[in-house]
Amino acid sequence: MAAVGPSVFLLMVNGQVESAQFPEHDDLYCKYCFVYGHDWAPTAGLEEGISQITSKSHDVRHSLVWNFPIDVTFKSTNPFGWPQIVLSVYGPDVFGNDVVRGYGAVHVPFSPGRHKRTIPMFVPESTSTLQKFTSWFMGRRPEYTDPKVVAQGEGREVTRVRSQGFVTLLFNVVTKDMRKLGYDTGPADMLRVEGQGLTHGLPQ
Repeated sequence: MAAVGPSVFLLMVNGQVESAQFPEHDDLYCKYCFVYGHDWAPTAGLEEGISQITSKSHDVRHSLVWNFPIDVTFKSTNPFGWPQIVLSVYGPDVFGNDVVRGYGAVHVPFSPGRHKRTIPMFVPESTSTLQKFTSWFMGRRPEYTDPKVVAQGEGREVTRVRSQGFVTLLFNVVTKDMRKLGYDTGPADMLRVEGQGLTHGLPQ
């Protein structure tokens, strides 16, 4: 009797929200969540988290270091809707209110291994000077009601935003049974050297 092949593949992701650069701000914390397609489902770990508050380092870099862990496993039958991680950074304004200091998103790396990503962050902006002053005075800056919209394209073209800061992530990615289902995620897999008949990439 022939063995039944796998019907799903697994994507295992761990790592950390390592650090950030926000020259104009201090005492920040970070929230993360994952956005993924309908064919995906988490099987272990945490889909979202919130870090501790960190202050800038006293060296020349003035980095904000969180080293906040990420650990989640997904299963899927289809790579469409590959998971993205959405980051939201918050900190106090001059009145002590928590306001958003940056949004950003990036896909989980497609190939197994260790990866480092630096994500440019942005914040929504008010459309008029009066709205800017009112939001500053009331301590209610423009922000998304659902940060997951950052990972989607719909409606983004009508949102006015401003670049602000960077966040660095470290990923350790492991996949299981993708090759058995016909998907190849290795870097430069199976590139044949012309004239030598040699094959490079991951073993079959």
